[in-house]
Amino acid sequence: MSVEKRLAELGIKLPEPVAPVANYVPFVIFGNMVSISGQVPFVDGKPAYTGTVGDDVSMDDACAAARLCGINLIAQMNAACGGDLNKVKRIVKLGGFVSSKNGFGQQPIVINAASDLMVEVFGDKGRHSRSAVGVSSLPLNVPVEIDAFIELE
Repeated sequence: MSVEKRLAELGIKLPEPVAPVANYVPFVIFGNMVSISGQVPFVDGKPAYTGTVGDDVSMDDACAAARLCGINLIAQMNAACGGDLNKVKRIVKLGGFVSSKNGFGQQPIVINAASDLMVEVFGDKGRHSRSAVGVSSLPLNVPVEIDAFIELE
């Protein structure tokens, strides 16, 4: 099944890829690998969620923010693949950052929302290595940021 059909089945419409907010590019292609810059939970160019997980952001909202980061990653992948997500051979790694209060230890559960999305969309190609790191703050006060490495056909 094509990735586009799978996205449609899941009811996911990819947004326009988010433009960088500083001096970097959204992705870099090197050989058959793509490094995708950290994506945050933006909708229409604005943060959909702000705050600190375990303080003023609930686990449900944190997971929704991580899933939104995953959707924004897929939008960047789509741009890197020239609009053909079937060129994605493998999601190699996700790097997840969770703005969380001191003592919060559930970052892996938050980032699972993006990991689960990759498997839902790409099947076995979506299984990846990963990190899930707690940080004191993230840009624009968002609760989650996720970057990725992917391999192209």
